[in-house]
Amino acid sequence: MIKRALALLISIALLAWLAHSGDWRGVGTRLATLPLTPLLLALGGLFVSYGLRAARMRDEFRDIAGEHFWAMARVTTAHNAAINVLPFRSGEFALPILLQREFGVPMGRAMVSLLWLRMQDAFVVLLLAAWVWPGLPLWLRAIWSLGVLFAAWAVPAWARSHPETHPDVAGWRAKLAKTRVALAHSTRGAWRSWGWTLANWSVKLTAQAILLAALLGSTVEFSAAGVLGGELAAILPVQGVAGFGTYEAGVAAALAPHGFALPVGLQAALALHLVIIASAVVAGAAAFVLLPLGPASSSNGKQT
Repeated sequence: MIKRALALLISIALLAWLAHSGDWRGVGTRLATLPLTPLLLALGGLFVSYGLRAARMRDEFRDIAGEHFWAMARVTTAHNAAINVLPFRSGEFALPILLQREFGVPMGRAMVSLLWLRMQDAFVVLLLAAWVWPGLPLWLRAIWSLGVLFAAWAVPAWARSHPETHPDVAGWRAKLAKTRVALAHSTRGAWRSWGWTLANWSVKLTAQAILLAALLGSTVEFSAAGVLGGELAAILPVQGVAGFGTYEAGVAAALAPHGFALPVGLQAALALHLVIIASAVVAGAAAFVLLPLGPASSSNGKQT
């Protein structure tokens, strides 16, 4: 309840700032005058990232999904749209629900896999930030990277090294043991999953950096820092409604040390956020309508 109240306050603060400053018109002007080439490049990159997410998820559930790539793309693209639209990160629950309905994936396994995939996302974004963030000394980049790599190794190592749980264990210990077993299963193909994750985030961040650079009239180098600030803000435990407020604040805060005034950063970040959400919604709706159903959903339809 407290988190929801804070999330509402964050988003209301962004709206209040926009209403007070009159910068809605500025946001519209930035979008209206956006050059076509960077817009098309950014949209193309975002759509490629949707395909990479689908490939990553199919690989995660390859024992169930098999060759049903397009059905998995339907699930992952709809999930991405839900994340961008629904408040309080509730869109995350769309993935286990859709996986269960379309592929028959047990809810427990889907939830643990989602947890691991989100951890991978965080590790990869942090690793990319170490090397993309402007102005950092080499020694800091190296220490930062080693810390992230160690954490990324430690989680699956912890999951796989734990012995089998004794049948008499109950309560939270039994739940932890089940989670650890499911996590060990999810991390079994970690190298492939890391590859998909790195490819996805490299494409996604590049696309967003190109678009933000065009909105700011700046270089991709500095806009990449802003994009990373927005994505790192998504790791915070409290998010604005549909990400509004926290995302913009993260982008603006990351741009501020590089000479961009806070109002300019917030304005450009909101314009970028609107394009991202529009792209996700259009792709999700198109995928849900045009792409095939998963095997479990198809078989249920035939039976009825």
